[in-house]
Order: sequence, then C-alpha cells, then structure tokens
Amino acid sequence: MAHIQPPQPPPQWNHTAEDILTITREALAKCQATDDRVGALKPEECTFESVFRTLALSDAESESTLEPLFFYQNVSPSKDLRDASNAAEVLAREFSIESSMRIDVFQAKLAAERNIKESGKWEKLDAEEKRLVEKMVLDGKRAGLALPEEKREELKQLQKELSQTCLDFSKNFNEEKGVVTFTLDELKGVPADIVSGYTKRTENSVDVYDVTHKTPDIFPLFKYAENPATRQRAHESYDARLAINEPLLTKALDLRRKIASTLGYKTWADYVTEVKMAKSAKNVTDFLDDLEAKLRPVGLSDLKNLTALKEADHNARNIPYDGNFYIWDYRFYDRVHVEKTLSLDDALVKEYFPVSYVVPAILEIYQNLLGVRFEKMEGGSVWHEDVQQFSVWEADARDEKGFVGYCYLDLFPRESKYSHAAVWPLLPGYTKADGSRAFPIAAMVANLAKPTPERPALMRHDDVVTFFHEMGHVFHGLLSRTRYQRFHGTSVARDFVEAPSQMLENWCWEPKVLEKMSSHFEKKEPLSQELIQKIVQSRYVNIGLFDLRQIFFGKFDIKVHTDQKPTDYTKLWNDLRESVSLVKGGKYTPGQASFAHITGGYDAGYYGYMYSLVFAADMYATVFKRDPLDPKLGAKYRSEILRPGGSREELDSLKEFLGRPPRLDAYTEEIFGSGKTGAEAASHL
Repeated sequence: MAHIQPPQPPPQWNHTAEDILTITREALAKCQATDDRVGALKPEECTFESVFRTLALSDAESESTLEPLFFYQNVSPSKDLRDASNAAEVLAREFSIESSMRIDVFQAKLAAERNIKESGKWEKLDAEEKRLVEKMVLDGKRAGLALPEEKREELKQLQKELSQTCLDFSKNFNEEKGVVTFTLDELKGVPADIVSGYTKRTENSVDVYDVTHKTPDIFPLFKYAENPATRQRAHESYDARLAINEPLLTKALDLRRKIASTLGYKTWADYVTEVKMAKSAKNVTDFLDDLEAKLRPVGLSDLKNLTALKEADHNARNIPYDGNFYIWDYRFYDRVHVEKTLSLDDALVKEYFPVSYVVPAILEIYQNLLGVRFEKMEGGSVWHEDVQQFSVWEADARDEKGFVGYCYLDLFPRESKYSHAAVWPLLPGYTKADGSRAFPIAAMVANLAKPTPERPALMRHDDVVTFFHEMGHVFHGLLSRTRYQRFHGTSVARDFVEAPSQMLENWCWEPKVLEKMSSHFEKKEPLSQELIQKIVQSRYVNIGLFDLRQIFFGKFDIKVHTDQKPTDYTKLWNDLRESVSLVKGGKYTPGQASFAHITGGYDAGYYGYMYSLVFAADMYATVFKRDPLDPKLGAKYRSEILRPGGSREELDSLKEFLGRPPRLDAYTEEIFGSGKTGAEAASHL
C-alpha cells in the first residue's frame, strides 16, 4: 500500500506572512480576470460552458488556493501568520462582495439561462448542472442585482461593513486570553489532574491558580467546584469574557436589518432561511415553539429533581440556600444527579478513554463502516508538530484510482489556537477543466486534555462524542463525489449540515461500540458491561433542561434577526435564557457577545442544530439502529447522504436513504419513547 503515490500531493504549510498576502492577491486577480471575461461576452455567446462552467471552475480553483491560507488564523502558532491570514480573508471577502455585485456577470448568467432554455439544451443538462444554473441565478437575485444602481452601491457598502464586523468579532474570540483566579480552597472538588494544569503563581504570599476561559480549563469548575461562589464567579467571568464584542454584535444586527430591507425581505431571518430546508422565519419560530412546548414539562421535572439535590446538599454542608437554581448550578448538580442515580463517576469513565487508544479506535470504526483506509504520513509538512496527517484510500485500493483525499488531526490546545472543536474543509473535491479529479482535504481541530506527569491524555465520554461527531463532518468532506465544488461535501443547506454528524453520535451510546473504543490507561481492559449500561442510561438524564438551553440559543438568534428595531441585547439574552431554559441567571452579563455562531455563519440558523436532530434521529432509528456497524448500511449511507453533498435537495437525499419522507416527531420519540408526549414522559420520571 505504501508504494502507491497519491495522484495529488498534499499542500505545503511553509508560507510566510508575505506569501499569504501575495498568493491571495494573485488568486483574486485571476478570479477578476474570469469575471471580466464572462461579463464581456455578447448575449449570443453566453452558454452553459462559457458562463456557468467557467465561473464554477474559477470558484473551485480560488477556494482551493485560498482556504488553506485562511486556515492559518485558527491554528498557526505565529502571530504574523495569523494576522496575515486574517488580512487575506478580509481581502477575499471584500472581493467576493464586489464580484457578487457585478451586474455584467449577472446579465451573462441570465442570457446563458435564456439561451440554454430557448435552444432546447436545458433538457440535455443533468440534474447537477441544472441545479448549478438555478443556484447561480438565484445568487444574483439575492445579491440585489435586480435593484437599481444606487441601491446596489449602498448594498455593497453595507455588505463590506458587515463582513468586517463579523471578522472583528471572530478575531476577538481567537485572541481572548482572560483568566479568572482562585485559591486552592476555592477550587475544592475540582479533580487534582485538572488543577495541576492551571497556571500557579503567588499573590500576597498566597498560592493562586489562573483558570483560562478555554473549555478544558473552565468547564471542570462548573462541573466539580463545590463552592457555589466559585462557580458563580467562573460563570460570570466566562459569560462576560468577550464584552468587547457587545457593540460589534449590535452593529452586525443593525447592518443585517438594513441589508434585508434593501433586498426587499421582511427580515434578515426570511432572507437567510429562503435557501434552507426551513424556507421561512415563521417555520423556524413555529418549530422552536412546538419543541419548547413538548420539552418544557420534562425540563420542569428535571429542574425539580436538581433543585431538591441542591437543597439537600446546601443543608448537608451548611451553606445558605435561597431557594433558587442558577445557571452555574446546572452542570454541578447534573453530575451529582448522574453519580447518585446511576453511581456513574465521570472521572472513572475518563480513565477508559486514553486519547492514544480512542482516536485510532474511532478511525477504525469509521474505516470499516464506510469502506476506506487511513494511512498515517510521517515527516510531511504540517502547521504544528502536534498535527497528524493521513492519506485516505478506498479500502480495496490497488492503485492511485483508489485515492480519496487527505485528512489532518490537530487535537491538543495551545495558545491562540481555535478553542473548540470543528472541521475545516480545506480543499473541495470537484472535476477539473481537463476532466481529472481534484481531491478533497479535511482538517479536524479539537482541544482534548493534554497528558499530565501522572497520566496520559484522557477523554471524557462527551469528548468522545464530540470527536465522533466531528469525524462525521470529515467523512462528509472526504466521501462526497460531486462534479462542482459548490455542492461538495458539507455544502448542503445549513439546517441539514449537522444531521449526518448528529446521527453518528448514536454510535457512542451503543454497548458494542463503547466496548470497542475503550481501554483503561493502566489495566488495558475495556469498559465493563455495568459501566457501559450506566453510560447508556445517562444519555437522556436532564435532557429537558439541556435541550431547552439549545432552544434558548435558537430563539435568541431568530428573535434578534426578526425584530425590526434594536433592543438591549444583554437584557434580552438574560431574560430569555431564564424564561426558556428555566434556570436563574444572577446578574446580567453580556453572554450574547460570546455567541460566536451568530457572526460565524449560523445567523438566523442556530435552530438548525435542533432541526437537524430530527433528521438524525430518523436516519438512525430507521436504518442503523438494528446494526450500527454493518458495512452494507454504511455503504448505503455513503451513497445516499455523503456522496451527493448538496448536488440535490436534502429532502430527496433523505427520502432515498429512509425510503420515505422524514418524520418530524422522530426526535421526541427517541427521547420519550414511541408515542409519548413530554408531559407523559415527565410523569414517569
């Protein structure tokens, strides 16, 4: 196997800051030349080839050149490279707005569409080509090209300002370096291996520990710190960590209102949802209201159980109790509840998930299920020494025809690196002008706990779930086979993009899969059946409160994008959180300023997480539940969901896979049991 050369070399990660900007400018100049050429065509010269295919290839080539350069800002240890990467993305976004507003190119598209239809060639186009034509023409209408010139100019300026505002918002995220400081006494309850990772220093002759706002540092405080004042201070610091973004969010929302109105849409949410599965803001609001109503009884029942635990705990430890259950109590008493009712100890479970075992085990599960093979590459060019690089092949590959693409894993935290878990589709797959294939690349970035002197790097069960989920996006990027880059991989409707990965999370709750991917870091044995059963039983514990919190995010997002006037967003954030997610918030903090989704592409789209959960539940229950490791079912999933990417309507892919249209109550059935309502489920808790 090692002797087969991939038909496409992996990219080199040796750019200087100057290279990044030079290459970006050259790529954009090339795009502009293509736009100029298409824009200068006479109406009778406009065809599928001369307009749509030419523009699609230009987009594919520029994305392949630029995406790796934009990626540096999320992962590079060098501030110069991160800044250059950010500056390059600003240039590209500005160019993209200029390009999308070119009336001459839009007129060429309209002329080409007219010529194709009038000459009878429309019938000869295949489904993906027709979709390309329809989407490209719709792009022009959504960019305001049907508007008079002065309106277009105004729109262009608004778009540029919005783009810069969103970039500033996300840059503040990556550069955030705040800490919240505690004494060892205040950290009582937090496991020693976590505390040993905090920066320790002396202040007024007392040892103190600086806790960063990064997830692996601060979340264990919410889960384990016994002192409620410690959790409260940690929460308030975490929620306010990006107060600097507060005016930026207000500005972004204001600009979006102006853009929607200029384009003739009632609200920004209506503009955004037009090209999604939900189709309108009203459908989103109705969906969230309906789900909230179903989950509220379960949430209230969860709250009652957790409040009783809190009261008993405060009485036992002689801490004043004011009768309220706060947001900083949730993770702590959720853990206590799981430990008490299931005797499930998160810290013990973690010992069975060493990173060095789990990562290869998960890769193996995916390889067997989807019929591919990962080959680790040593000594290749990467952006940091921690990064692992793989070439990916069909399982039965005999020659270069079996090549699938490349995958990178960048799993451990470091300063100024993207702080959550996400996948970047660095290169799209598509058919090049000469008919040969451009192969895709996906990079997964995560922040798993690092090893300590006492023990190797270990993963909590929810880290395992996250890893499994993100690998779902990796495979969507690798196993899609579309002709046009525009439809490749995760380029599906934004409210469907999470469904494949959410479906795959189910594997992490299947006994035989848990056994397969666990191995105690000392004893080298898998999880016992007893522990596995407890993990499975813990899955939907307090799901009412958990999902209501997701619904709160979705409702905040859709409300600020449907309201016609600005409001006090800090007040809205805190009030809505309390009314929807049922837990008290204490003092008002600008949590909305750290709601990255709202400026990172999920604007008026956060509902998509819950919306796609419905499809995920249906796909799993209908197809995979009977045998989640069956490669035949994996092959069906690969061909009906992953392969088409966005080259057909998502609903059509679902119908092909399920054998029928999806059912909207699939998710509530999964968590409550078939045929039960939330109220009935709550009455049995």
